[in-house]
Amino acid sequence: MAAPPRHVSMLSISNSNAGTPQSASSDKPQTPQPPSTPQQASGLRVPSNRKTIYDRHLNRSRNAELSRASFAYLFAEMVTYAQRRVTGIQDLEKRLNEQGYPLGLRLLDLLFYRSTSTSSSALSSSSTSSSPPNRPLRILPLLHLIHGPLWRLLFQRSADALEHSVSPDTPNEYMITDNDPLVNTYISVPREMNMLNCAAYIAGVIEGVCDGCGFEAKVSAHNQPTEMWPSRTVFLLRFGDSVMEREKVLERAGIK
Repeated sequence: MAAPPRHVSMLSISNSNAGTPQSASSDKPQTPQPPSTPQQASGLRVPSNRKTIYDRHLNRSRNAELSRASFAYLFAEMVTYAQRRVTGIQDLEKRLNEQGYPLGLRLLDLLFYRSTSTSSSALSSSSTSSSPPNRPLRILPLLHLIHGPLWRLLFQRSADALEHSVSPDTPNEYMITDNDPLVNTYISVPREMNMLNCAAYIAGVIEGVCDGCGFEAKVSAHNQPTEMWPSRTVFLLRFGDSVMEREKVLERAGIK
């Protein structure tokens, strides 16, 4: 009987030695390799604190500041879009007002949502009970809401002044003053359109907030420059007759 080929026996020997552990007397010790994790295998990066964007709170960015350059570019494009096919300055301001109106409605809901969330967290951390903020019923609380929390939500500061008309013929007129409106900072108004005030967009936001709270009002922006504040703007709020009648009824009832 013929002997098997030599290369077959050598192959069997090499295969049998492949599964045997290396000798302890090896000159080069082998360092153990860490097992590959699923993140390393897929190429994903995990922060050192093991938290991703999904672990952030929804209200975490409420105090974060946005880029002014981005805002200036977007608002300039909005003004350019509103400037198309207009017949005059009043028509352009009306279009800017209409653009800001829906934003005021949404900002009102966002403002009360965040106030309610803050009150809920305060209730969970304290034993005292307090009710979440409600929508204002009187004109003065509404104006304080616009002058303070709404302005801080938009511009990180309060408005500069809040006034009531002293004329007995116009008791329904109130004024909110901003000495340096952000929307006018990066807008170059031509000389022939010097009466234009692009803060009509903010007037639309205020009007949306008033209507969202149930206060019928017309809001307009007017240039009132001074030597110190050349872009000073006064927002004139004119409330409807139904609002003033309700104000008198609530005042007689002692509701604040």
